Amino acid sequence: MRLPRTLRLDASDLETFDVVAEPGEWAVSGAFAFSDREPSLLMGAEHRAFRSGFLGTRSFGWSSLVGVQEIGEAEYRRTVEALAQHLLERYHAPDQATARAFAEEECKFAQSLCERPVGTVIAVEREFGPQGIVERFRTVERPR
Repeated sequence: MRLPRTLRLDASDLETFDVVAEPGEWAVSGAFAFSDREPSLLMGAEHRAFRSGFLGTRSFGWSSLVGVQEIGEAEYRRTVEALAQHLLERYHAPDQATARAFAEEECKFAQSLCERPVGTVIAVEREFGPQGIVERFRTVERPR
């Protein structure tokens, strides 16, 4: 099984986001963090996180790049549980079962991004469209 893992190839994330994911955290898209936001009210680092951030599942900070990595079943379960707990605490999910179900969906979507070779680097571009948030994912060549 594969899941995105945060990368830090340079110091730019430290200057881009208010809360920065540590390198090596399992990550999800994180678009849900903006689903109830008014687009015109997103400013500064929050707008940059919306436009180009992946959400780390340990610090719940942002990373502009992730890499495709293998994850074991036990670690995957811990990642889902950590995200579910975050959804309860930060986003006031109505109960543990609802939070876990949503976290499972987020992690399954993140898995779908990893149908590429291990080590592939992925970036995201997000915008608000007529039907809600639109995400475009692309692979990135690692600098040599």
